[in-house]
Amino acid sequence: MKTNAVRILDSLGIAYQLLQYEVDPADLAAERAAEKVGLPPEQVFKTLVVRGDRAGIHLAVIPADTSLDLKALAKLTGDRKVEPVPLKDVQPLTGYIRGGVTAIACKKPYPVYIDETAELFEQFAVSAGARGALVLLAPADYLRVVSGVLGAIAH
Repeated sequence: MKTNAVRILDSLGIAYQLLQYEVDPADLAAERAAEKVGLPPEQVFKTLVVRGDRAGIHLAVIPADTSLDLKALAKLTGDRKVEPVPLKDVQPLTGYIRGGVTAIACKKPYPVYIDETAELFEQFAVSAGARGALVLLAPADYLRVVSGVLGAIAH
């Protein structure tokens, strides 16, 4: 499977492993994706789209088994508050459908905030830009590709 995210990683010479799994459209939980590829949920990160009251759209990348700490993210982004965007707005903003959102090849270069626990792993997994596909790569490489900022944004 060659997604735009995979093509970008290839063009930058970044080492990664593509992990594919069977998708159940009725259960798109990141925890299920982790289970299907045999990784612990804290090593598989989901990408959420949020809107800040000052800085606009941001992408928040957090472990599958956590929820986003909206106050911590707002503090990190310089917003007074941030809120998840409605599901109907995710695809027009990112170019991706729910369950396949990735910051690597997003429609626009939105600011990306990654939970600091990503650094606990030699490699972690994020969406490859399609349902049923993850890329496993070094957190430092991911941070570089998406110009990401680390922070304590999950609980």
